[in-house]
Amino acid sequence: MYGIQQRLNSWRSIGLALSLVAGTAHAQTGSATPPPASAGPKLHIEGSVRARLEGIDGQFRPKVDESTVFASVRTLVLAKVDWGDLNVTGELLDARGYGEGHNSSVKASDVNTIEPLQAFATYKLHNLVSRGDSLTAIGGRFTMTFGAMRLVSRADFGNTFPSYLGGRVDYRNKHKDELVLFWTHPVTALATSMDDIIGNRVQLDRIDTGTVFFGGDGNLADIGHKVSVGGYVYRLTEQDRPGYQTRDRRLVTFGLRLRRVPAKGKFDVEAEAALQRGQTHLTNAVTDRTNLTVRAGFAHVEGGYTIPKGWTPRIAAFFDYASGDGANAAYGRFDSLYGARRADYGPTSLFGPVGLANLVSPGIRLEAKPSKRLDLMGAVRGLWLADRTDTFAFTNVRDKSGAAGRHAGTEMEVRVRRSLIPDRLRIEVGAAYLAKGRFLHEAPNAPHSSDARYGYADLVFKF
Repeated sequence: MYGIQQRLNSWRSIGLALSLVAGTAHAQTGSATPPPASAGPKLHIEGSVRARLEGIDGQFRPKVDESTVFASVRTLVLAKVDWGDLNVTGELLDARGYGEGHNSSVKASDVNTIEPLQAFATYKLHNLVSRGDSLTAIGGRFTMTFGAMRLVSRADFGNTFPSYLGGRVDYRNKHKDELVLFWTHPVTALATSMDDIIGNRVQLDRIDTGTVFFGGDGNLADIGHKVSVGGYVYRLTEQDRPGYQTRDRRLVTFGLRLRRVPAKGKFDVEAEAALQRGQTHLTNAVTDRTNLTVRAGFAHVEGGYTIPKGWTPRIAAFFDYASGDGANAAYGRFDSLYGARRADYGPTSLFGPVGLANLVSPGIRLEAKPSKRLDLMGAVRGLWLADRTDTFAFTNVRDKSGAAGRHAGTEMEVRVRRSLIPDRLRIEVGAAYLAKGRFLHEAPNAPHSSDARYGYADLVFKF
């Protein structure tokens, strides 16, 4: 095991690596030699088709149908041409939906037909500072995932994925330490009108040139006892443009994370926390010109243990906090940027009440693997508002007076995944239940409906 000091020394060399790239693309160190040139281009094609049926009853969102059944088909086809260190990649997404009504909660992120999700080129340089390291430059349109996916993610549960147009540089050494620097324009998914969504209209996504998302993300793979630590700084700036109004967010988000991965007979831990600073408007209305100072943050802490026998169950307890916007002059609601919610907070799509905004939530999770082809998961969490006068999480329910209290309810979920043909065909079935608390019953715009019940079934074929 390498000591922490040696790891830190490797990070000090990253600046040298970047300067070498700027000066000469073929720089090498010591006696290291570049890998042999490829004899010729190689074409690789892969993809997947997922069919899903899902439904919700007892809707928690205001002003939408109390019950919805939605069927969707998502097809992904990725092609990669490999010239050794130079690669060109393209990926096509076709996400279609059926059965939703005009007043359902289905949105643009659920339907996106015949869309070139990714189109980028990469070039990799080897042994820039020490043997075994690499620096990869990426340019074009691409998806990204960092850390535990809470702020930047290509999450698989949804029908579509956030993507970005820009450039990215990834440095990785032989210890698997990483540093990523990126500068991008996010891509806005189209279509957005309910008529176009219901009709599965083919409409190419729009590059949001008025928004810039850039920053850096780094990770030390092992500082001892198989513990990794990382940190990040993300900057998001946006401005209005003709036909497209924004809240003119100008946010800086900086955070730290620590993780020890689950292993049989071992305790594991995960912790992540971030602060958010900057300015924003309260709404995207043309008449809203007031800049509010942003002071927000979130924290996630989780600890678990994996029993090394039988189904190797893992039992974990966790706690989540995300700030809300209170009565003070600063804007306090945390913005989760382009993150995913499925892994931590339950199914999204038609469901998804919980996320990193105005949330206080402890809970427990149980995972088990009866066999190599079958895995099970169940979780329960309590739900409270961090600020009683702000909208609760992702429900759109709010009580500005605070009279409805802080208790939003209890969320429970179960999931079963079974591989029918290894690496080819998989079935997944899941369900979630939101037992509404006082806030989701008494807030002025809370729907007068029963507890929310949600279920889904997926069939995924990979080729």
